[in-house]
Formats: sequence, C-alpha cells, structure tokens
Amino acid sequence: MKTIKKNKKANRRKTILQLHKILGLITGVVLFIVSITGCLWVFKDEIESFYDDYKYVTPRHEDFITASNIKKIAEEIIPNKTIHGVIYGQSNEAIEVVFYEAEPEIFYHSVFLDPYSGDFIKRVNNNSGFFGFILKGHLRLWLPDAIGSRVVSYSVLMFLIIMISGLFLWWPRNKKNWRQRLKFDWNSKTRWKRKNFDLHTVTGFYVSSLGLLLAFTGCVMAFNWFYFIAYKVSGGDKAPQFIIPNSTQSYVIESEDEPAYNKLVPLLQQKYTNANSYELHYPENDTTSILVEVSNSKGLYYNMDYLFFDQNTLQELETTSIYGKYKDAKFADKVIRMNYDIHIGAIGGIVGKIIAFLVSLLCASLPVSGVLLWYGRTYKKPKKTSQQGVLV
Repeated sequence: MKTIKKNKKANRRKTILQLHKILGLITGVVLFIVSITGCLWVFKDEIESFYDDYKYVTPRHEDFITASNIKKIAEEIIPNKTIHGVIYGQSNEAIEVVFYEAEPEIFYHSVFLDPYSGDFIKRVNNNSGFFGFILKGHLRLWLPDAIGSRVVSYSVLMFLIIMISGLFLWWPRNKKNWRQRLKFDWNSKTRWKRKNFDLHTVTGFYVSSLGLLLAFTGCVMAFNWFYFIAYKVSGGDKAPQFIIPNSTQSYVIESEDEPAYNKLVPLLQQKYTNANSYELHYPENDTTSILVEVSNSKGLYYNMDYLFFDQNTLQELETTSIYGKYKDAKFADKVIRMNYDIHIGAIGGIVGKIIAFLVSLLCASLPVSGVLLWYGRTYKKPKKTSQQGVLV
C-alpha cells in the first residue's frame, strides 16, 4: 500500500514537473519581456518628474478658465479627435486635456494649458517616447494589439499556473530542504549547473508569493471573466463594470453659451479641499451625465471618488457600479479598485514600488534560469571513456 501511494505521488510530481517545464518553455520569452518592461514602468512617475517642468505654472490669485473655454482651445489644437477628460491640478499645475481614441488605432495625446489664461504650453504624444515604448512591450510585445495583447494575456495566465506548480515542486519537505531553499550554499567547487538550479529554485521560492500576486492582478486586468470571478469570490454584489448614469432632467436651465459644467469643478474644489486633482469628463451626448473623478491621493487610483452629475441641473446622481464614492465601497469593491495600485506596488508607497520592481526583475530571471536548467538536463554531455570502456 505504501509503495502504491509513493508511486502515485511520484507520478503526480512527474506530471506537474512536465507541465511546469512545457508552460515555462512556451511562455519564457514573453514573460521575460513582460517582467522587464513591468519593472521599468513601476517608476514612470518618479523618472518623468525630472523633466516635466511644462506641467507647472506660476500660481496666481485668479479663477481657472472655464471648462467650455478649455474644450474650445484644446479642440483647436487637436481637431477632429475625442477629448477623454480634463485634469485640474493644484494652483501651480497646468491643466491637462487628454485626447483618447481606441479605433482604428490608439490615439493618446495630452495638451497642457495655462489654467488662468488658457495659453498653450505643450502637446505630448503619450504613445511615444521611452515609456510609450515600454508600455507597448508590456501590453502587446510591440505587436499589433489584436495579436500581442492576447499572447501576453494568456502567457500571464500560464505564469500563474507555473508559479503554483513551482511552489508544489520546490516547497521544502524537510529541514535540509529548507536550508537549501533559503540561501545559496555555494563554494569554490560548486558547478554552474548547481548554481543555476539554486538561482531558479531559491529565487522562485522567495518571489513566489509576490510573483503570484503580480500574475493574479495582471489576469484581473487581462480577462473580463477573471475580473468578474475575482470580484464575486470576494463577496461583491454590485455591478463590477463602469456605469455612467443618464441625466434625469430633459430640460436645459443654462444658456448654450454657458453650459452647466462650467460651474462644476469650482464647486467641487470648495467641497473637496484636500483633493489632489479633478478630472472632468464632458457628457458624451444630450442624455448622459457628467463624470468627475476626484483624486484623493497623488499616484493612487483605488481611493478616487467617481461623481456623476445631471448635465443640466448639476444634481448629483448615484451609480450601481463599484466605481462611485470611495466611502461607499465594500471590501470586494476595494479589492478590485486596488488592483492596479497593487500591480505596480503603488499601494505601498515608494517602498511598495521598490518591492514590485525587485520582484518583477527577479521574475524576469526565472525563465532564463529555467531554460538553462532544461537545456542542461536535456542535452547532457556524454561522459568520456577510455579505450577499455572504463569511465574517466
């Protein structure tokens, strides 16, 4: 009976090892690129802060220009494109008008204006430059989106399986194994194959939990079904998608020259005095409401307040979505809203970002050491023999 159980365990382990190797070989190059680009993306805001002087202005004791004037000026600079939103920062920050279109190809530009005079400061193509290049690699391997994004998504899903199977294979089963998993026990006689094996298993052991977290949060963003399951398993009972309610009033109480949303941001600046920024989204048509995203913490997204207002009366409207006021968010809502901030480590501040950077960098090493481990075992050099057939 013991022999049968032992054989079953051995066969199960062999099957899982085969799965681990096959998935690792299939996804190795993709995971290496995704991990390297991911660790570089983590400090995007900090790096860009060294050369973003155009985002700042000299503060003045004046009111900001109206939202309708911002729209008019921005559309003259970039005509025939859709304004995604207008970001109002602090008194010393320029207004950023974000243009975004997904079809027929992604168009993602920003126009920076003086908040007091409306003077043009700079136009930025967010898809270009170093971080634009890094993001394209991370999301789609610099391939067409329809192909690259799918390859990345399924590779990240397989990475989740790889990490789980790796934990099963290399989890210490006795005191001796624990010592082997916790440190590199090398000396001058240690061969490179042993060093590579330790690099793969010891590194994998240390980054496994956080690597799983990166893979899990990546899958939440990559797959709608994964996102929905993660929310429901967490106990969510709201609509997990973004829902913008329609305006409730059909009549207009403001003149065409002075739309109601001109008054909205100044009112919110008085109410949310500690907010970091406000992003106004113009109503898409005559029936949709106005969306304003109130950022309560610089560099974080999870605790934003998503507010909706009737475009004619400015009456505040409620949404059935998880994306409403943060104070109304339940545990499951917070789990999903925190997903991106967890993915890049921002949830833990600068320390969290450093950890995310290191984990992502170490994850990039696992496909390399894994392939070398597979190659060394698959293509062993034949041992030399003497003419009498004796091993030498």
